[in-house]
Amino acid sequence: MKIETIDPGFGIDSMRLIALRSEPLDPIALTADFGENAPADLASLVDQIVTRLGQAAIYRPTARESDVPERSIGRVFPLEVANCWSTLWPRPARMLRRPERIENVLAGLPDHPPKRFKWRGVTHTIICADGPERIRGEWWRRPAESHAVRDYFRVENEHGERFWVFRRGDGEHACSGDLSWHIHGIFG
Repeated sequence: MKIETIDPGFGIDSMRLIALRSEPLDPIALTADFGENAPADLASLVDQIVTRLGQAAIYRPTARESDVPERSIGRVFPLEVANCWSTLWPRPARMLRRPERIENVLAGLPDHPPKRFKWRGVTHTIICADGPERIRGEWWRRPAESHAVRDYFRVENEHGERFWVFRRGDGEHACSGDLSWHIHGIFG
């Protein structure tokens, strides 16, 4: 009864339910017809969850038209059609709401990935990396983004964890960014 109080963080991979008391449940025959009945059954489940947890608790991620990663993800109701992402540039399975700054970064300039960084108190030593993928600001939205540059890297640490990190700035022009490093997502 306290499911609303659970903070899933980056999500829940598995869960165990222990019933201290239970009552017998008679079996119910299921039909093999999944054609017309499947959307109605799914709608009923979604309605029950929304009633229990609220409208904002359940959604599907969808792609939005934007070059800036945090603007390229939206939410739609679970039964609505979601737009697919382009497969040209791989994106992480879990994007952070806002990029988080990483510290103690050891990396070469101008186009080298980090070899080591510290995030949330844990030091990560990078064993392989791919990039950079350069993403520029959307100058038509805000004048401050006209020179903004981010160089994204896919990196993997010694434990097999894969992250999507970026450096603000191109390493040559001061107006493109302050050369700070951030983590923006985690690959599944």
